[in-house]
Amino acid sequence: MPLTMVKAGEPNVIQRVGGKDEVRRFLENLGFVAGGVVTVISETGGNMIVNVKESRVAIGRDMANKIMVG
Repeated sequence: MPLTMVKAGEPNVIQRVGGKDEVRRFLENLGFVAGGVVTVISETGGNMIVNVKESRVAIGRDMANKIMVG
C-alpha cells in the first residue's frame, strides 16, 4: 500500500519506490530504498513528515503515493 495510507507512529518496510527515473532517484537519495524502514511522524494538509534512515524528511502527498510499503 502507498505510504499515504499508513498510520503515524508505525514503522513500515519499503517494498518499492515507483515513479519516473528522476523521481525514484530523488527519493532514493533521501533514503527511500527498498528494504528500508520508514515511520510517519505526522501528516498536515497532505504533506507528511517521515523518519527514514535516522533523519526526518518532509514529502508531499504525490511523492508519498509513489512509496509502497508493506
